Amino acid sequence: MASTILYKTAIMLILIAVGILCSKTKLISAASNKDLSKFVLQVVNPVVIFMSYQTDYRTELVRNLLLTFVISIGAMGTAIAFSYLFVRRKQGREFEIERFSAVYSNCGFMGIPLVNAVYGDEGVFYLTAFITVFNLIVWTHGVILISGEKNFRQVVKVFYSPTIIAIFLGIITFFLRFRLPASVAEALGLIKEINTPIAMIVSGVTIAGTNVMKMLKNYRVYYVCLLKLIIMPLIVAVPIALLTGVDETVRMTVLIAAAAPPATMCTLLSLRYGKNSIYASEIFAAGTILSVVTLPLVVKATEYLTKIL
Repeated sequence: MASTILYKTAIMLILIAVGILCSKTKLISAASNKDLSKFVLQVVNPVVIFMSYQTDYRTELVRNLLLTFVISIGAMGTAIAFSYLFVRRKQGREFEIERFSAVYSNCGFMGIPLVNAVYGDEGVFYLTAFITVFNLIVWTHGVILISGEKNFRQVVKVFYSPTIIAIFLGIITFFLRFRLPASVAEALGLIKEINTPIAMIVSGVTIAGTNVMKMLKNYRVYYVCLLKLIIMPLIVAVPIALLTGVDETVRMTVLIAAAAPPATMCTLLSLRYGKNSIYASEIFAAGTILSVVTLPLVVKATEYLTKIL
C-alpha cells in the first residue's frame, strides 16, 4: 500500500506544481485562491463526505465507524500531549503556531483525496469520524492555543459548519437507508470528482505565496515538519499497529489522516488572532511538499510494525 500512497502523493505534487504555475503566471490571484479554498471546504468536501454515506447499510460499517471515532480521539489526544513535550514555551518563539502545526493535520484537503484514492468511499466513510473529532478539538483546544483565550462558545459554531452538517445528513440517510435519485447522485458524483485537483491547486497557489528562501533558512520549520510528518505519526502508529483485530481500512485511514501535512487552519487562525501567519504558511508549504515523501514512509513503517508486534 505504501507504493500506492507514493504514486498518489506524486500525482498530488504535480497538481500542486500546477497551482504554483497558475500563481506565478497570475492566472489565479490570492483573492481568487481564497474563494476557491472556500468552495472546496464549504461545497466540495461536504459533498464527498455525504456521498460516502450513500452506501448499503452493513453492521460492520457501523462498528468500524464507532471504532474510528475512538481511535481518532486517542490519536489526537496523544499528539496534543506530545506537542507540549516537544515544543516548549520560550520567549520570542512562536510556540503556539508550532504546537498547532505539530498536532493538526490537513485531513480534509489532503486526507480525503488520499483516503479516497486508496480505499474509496468506504475509507472516506471512516475518515468522517476523524474529521468530526478534528473539528471538535481544533475549535476548542486549537483556538484557545492560538488566541490565548478560553472561549468554549466556539464549539457551538462547529455544528453549523458544512462539513459537520454533511456528516449528520449522511449518517441519517445511511441509517434510514435512503438513496438519492440517480440524476442527483450523478450530479453530486461529478462535484466529488473535482475534489483532488482543486484542493491541490489551491495548496499550490498558497505555497507560491510564501517566501521560499526565508523558509529554507529557518531550521524551526524543518523541526516542526519533522514532528508533524514523522515523529507524531510514528508515535500514533505503534498503538495502531497493535490493533490487529481492527479492520485495516480503519487503522490506515486514521494513520493517513494523522500523518497528513500541517493544517491550513493554522494560517487562517493566525490571521484572525494577529499571530505570525507568514510563519504558519511557511510550515504549511514545507510540510505539504515533504509529505509526498514522508506519508509513504510512515505507512510502510506501520505495515512493518504490524508484522513484528
